[in-house]
Amino acid sequence: MKDLMGMMKQAKAMQEKMGNLQAEIATATATGQAGGGVVSVTLKGSGELESLNLDPSLLKADEKDILEDLIVAAHADAKRKLDALIQEKTQALTAGLPLPPGLKLPF
Repeated sequence: MKDLMGMMKQAKAMQEKMGNLQAEIATATATGQAGGGVVSVTLKGSGELESLNLDPSLLKADEKDILEDLIVAAHADAKRKLDALIQEKTQALTAGLPLPPGLKLPF
């Protein structure tokens, strides 16, 4: 019974830490760039687009396709950075926990 109480305390502590982690992730941002920085995209922790910055030299009618490709690439770069940040913070939180291989948090 003593082990059960200890496990319950650990579960409660983990729940609080996960709540804190989710709040921290919600306020995090990641910025991705493309074209050597002529396009940058900033995403919120939720994945929502926060800002898009375009170098004025890209605003030419005949370069529309290039601009669209650069925006997509910058968004993908920001998403990769955001995912890496979330993974890093989650690993720090779950360090030492006996989780099954392949289990990814937060759910």
